[in-house]
Amino acid sequence: MYSILLVTGGAGFIGSNFIRYMLEKYAKLTIVNLDALTYAGNLDHLGPWRNDPRHEFVHGDILDASLVSSLMARVEAVVHFAAESHVDRSIAESSVFVKTNVLGTQVLLDVAKQQGIKRFVHISTDEVYGSLGPEGYFSETTPLAPNSPYSASKAGSDMLARAYHETYGLPVLITRCSNNYGPNQHPEKLIPTLISRALRDESLPIYGDGQNVRDWLHVLDHCRGIEMVLEHGRVGEVYNIGGHNEWHNLDIAKKILQLLGKPESLITFVEDRLGHDRRYAIDPTKIQTELGWRPQVTFEEGIRALIEEFVR
Repeated sequence: MYSILLVTGGAGFIGSNFIRYMLEKYAKLTIVNLDALTYAGNLDHLGPWRNDPRHEFVHGDILDASLVSSLMARVEAVVHFAAESHVDRSIAESSVFVKTNVLGTQVLLDVAKQQGIKRFVHISTDEVYGSLGPEGYFSETTPLAPNSPYSASKAGSDMLARAYHETYGLPVLITRCSNNYGPNQHPEKLIPTLISRALRDESLPIYGDGQNVRDWLHVLDHCRGIEMVLEHGRVGEVYNIGGHNEWHNLDIAKKILQLLGKPESLITFVEDRLGHDRRYAIDPTKIQTELGWRPQVTFEEGIRALIEEFVR
């Protein structure tokens, strides 16, 4: 493992879990954490690792090329989480998504090329593939067909990352994950919203008919996958990380209510999201066969542990 990493977006949901996981596992690892601390960033997500001497926090923007250059001059590899990621917000106002996700990634790639970074892991999403019908799975060769401003901006950043590898030989790797859940997720996201509202006996809003399907992956299983790609992945490749754990949104709501002993009458159907993708499902065969990754947290275990955290 590398001795010093730059992690962008390390105060966000997945980034903070990744930092905690890596610092706990690797005693000699130092992480430089660059985060703009927007509404989705919170240093408290890092828990006891926030003030660990091996964690250096830098408050700044990935669009600041001078700052990024000064940081990359000190590190060996980059894991790039920083992104605007809330689909509903992208529908209301897309410009910040293009600015951060596309232009911000371009700044990072440019500086990484100049500084001779050894590995650049770009964290993406299965949403760049668009929407699936009732059968089949997204593979790494599925054509990109994003349907929201958010996913379009992520697809753009993916293509830039790929181009920097093909054009300049930058050692880029791309991961695309299915829907994450777990500790410290932003309260606007589906599962935290459902749990918190159910605990307050408030209505649980479900888009459309509730039959949209997502493939749920515990955030720590995602972090393990990223670690494997960082250390052993083939440069220039894409790795899909998914749990083979599909749930209809309506069934997620029912499961949470059942675990909390709350009535299903709390479920309320609301007007569907614009351009709402019907189904996501990832085929993780590549990362399983090449790197030996397997999800370790069952959905039953993960959702129960998450509810216990909310109750505490």
